[in-house]
Amino acid sequence: MTDAPTGAPERGPAPAVSRSLRILTLLADAQGVPLTLSEIARALGIAKSSTANLCAALEDGAMIERDNGGYRLGRRVAELGGAYAQQFNQVREFYRVVAASPVLHGEVVQIAMLDGSEAVYLARHEGRWPNRFGTPLGSRLPAAMTATGLALLSTVDDAQVRSLLADSQPFRQLTPDSPTTVDELLPTLAATRERGYAIDRGASLARITGVAVPLEPWAPVDPPLAMGAALLTEEADEARVAEVGAALLTAAQALTNPLHRPAV
Repeated sequence: MTDAPTGAPERGPAPAVSRSLRILTLLADAQGVPLTLSEIARALGIAKSSTANLCAALEDGAMIERDNGGYRLGRRVAELGGAYAQQFNQVREFYRVVAASPVLHGEVVQIAMLDGSEAVYLARHEGRWPNRFGTPLGSRLPAAMTATGLALLSTVDDAQVRSLLADSQPFRQLTPDSPTTVDELLPTLAATRERGYAIDRGASLARITGVAVPLEPWAPVDPPLAMGAALLTEEADEARVAEVGAALLTAAQALTNPLHRPAV
């Protein structure tokens, strides 16, 4: 017996494609927790038999895989994410530039892009302590809470910040130090613009201090990118933060399109 659909028919030129994309989004939002066929069908509002066909096609393409009685994202998603990030010159050069930095080579350093009101993490240099902390690739965090997000928001004026974040107020607090409104955020952005780099002291992850700088796009079609380092707060005194901030600014200059760099 087939489960009856629970929602209205999907509209659009390619319902199967739309539903497949929704499945991938559901599994991404599940953050590694496998979802059963019934859970996916219920979320999509379609018959379980139809969901099974979609999952089978996605599984054949390695976009999803079975795990512990359910489904999770497959390896092909990671390959496509890596291919997307490698389109951008700065991401390709990022690893070489950070590895050559006397200050940054031992730190966890990441690149994120701005997508609406969120920072999406695209690339990661592990430093001396692999997987110690930082944000997994592909993760999304509210831009208002992270150093990379603050660096990205600092590149636009206050009116644009208000417009970008209007629908996300009050902000969901990730830690007790997270801001909750744009009005709380604007002085932080003003300080970021003045010093040239952003500082997040525990607003996104407890005990972590982030330091980040915006990156100048190589081409008009490139998304806004920022590069940031994650430091243990207990090691991030003012001198260390300033040292890392200066190193990030130097690295950002090295990641600028050579045709746009000022003549020496």
